[in-house]
Amino acid sequence: MRWVAIFEDDPAQDWVRKQHDQAHFDYLRAHADRIVIGGGLRPGPGEWFCGGLWVLEVDSREDAVRLVEGDPYFRLGLRKGYRLLVWGKAPNYGTVTL
Repeated sequence: MRWVAIFEDDPAQDWVRKQHDQAHFDYLRAHADRIVIGGGLRPGPGEWFCGGLWVLEVDSREDAVRLVEGDPYFRLGLRKGYRLLVWGKAPNYGTVTL
């Protein structure tokens, strides 16, 4: 099942991103079989990060929650909140591999 996680960052906790980015990237790499793509969100080109987005391939919502809440950015307080939504592509796109 494909899920999307949309994260909102707490600007007061931005030190987490600056000091723990390698731990976050290591986490993404370690779970690349289930976090199939991810990246930071910015309000505009060249502006600082305000959140992130992941596309997950997991068996259940509970699996998605475990992955989201196990990330160093979440555990250390950077993430102000997140939404988990089931996602399916529109049929006109044909086969899409992530």
